[in-house]
Parts: sequence; structure tokens; C-alpha cells
Amino acid sequence: MKIAIISDVHNNEVNLKKTLNIAKEYSVEKLISCGDLASSEMLDFIVSNFQGEVYHVFGNMDDAHMSELKGRKEYRGVKMFPKKGEIEIGERKLAFTHYPNVARNICQKGKCQIVFYGHTHKPWEEKINSCRMVNPGCVTGDYYPATFAILNTENDDLKLILLDDE
Repeated sequence: MKIAIISDVHNNEVNLKKTLNIAKEYSVEKLISCGDLASSEMLDFIVSNFQGEVYHVFGNMDDAHMSELKGRKEYRGVKMFPKKGEIEIGERKLAFTHYPNVARNICQKGKCQIVFYGHTHKPWEEKINSCRMVNPGCVTGDYYPATFAILNTENDDLKLILLDDE
């Protein structure tokens, strides 16, 4: 199964559309948003343009601009998480959050194989014990080029997608 991991969209609908189109080309079945969509309109856009399961965790920009959705566990079929989310796919446990310090804490507990996070906008991967801590970069393209990641759960292949290259 292929999962797209996005973060820090910051209302950039043009790049979000590119991201979702690429995800479709790769036959992505699930999408994890590591926060900072920055509006419920971006969540609506994802729901209207992506057919698979969607998981979203709140980031600092979401706290400010999506407060009407705070506390909800679901919105239009999207599973919502306030600070961190955890899902199990096959025998893999994945977690996601917006904040690097929360991701690090989850990794250090050793219960997940991969933890995704955002906030810094910088694509990054490091290993903490047996846990991969991964930032897919930012869809918006602020500070660093616009990127997102695709995880193939069958072989643990993680591919960083540079939007300008696609």
C-alpha cells in the first residue's frame, strides 16, 4: 500500500492540487497530513480531490485558522487528531504529529516503526533506536522547495517527491 505524507500546505491550493495529482499517479491509497493546512477549505479540497482515507493532525496554523474543527474526531470522513495520531497498517505502527519534539518523544518510546512530523518545512529523516523519524518537507514551498513523501508499506521504501520535478 502507498501512503502520501504531506505537511505545511499553508493554503497553497496550487501545490496541494499538484500533490494530489501526483499521489493519484502513484496509486496512493491513504494520505497523512502532518498539520498546517491552515484552513478548513484545504481539508475540503483534499476530500473533494482524493479518494482514499485521510488522516489529519493539527499544527500551529490549524489551531489559529481551523478552530471550528478543534475537538472533532472526524470531519467529512477525515480522521482528526489534536496533537498526534497513530495508525496500524499491516504489522507496521505509524504515528504522525506536527511538532518535531513530539515526534522524537514517540520514537524514543519505541512503539512505532515510523513517525512523521512537519513544522520545520525541511525534509529530514533520522533514526532513533529502531524508529524512523521523517519530515516530508512542505507542500507550500516556503524556505525549502515544495515536497511531500510517499511510503510504500510493502517494502518500506520512502520516496521524497519534489513538486517542481514532477
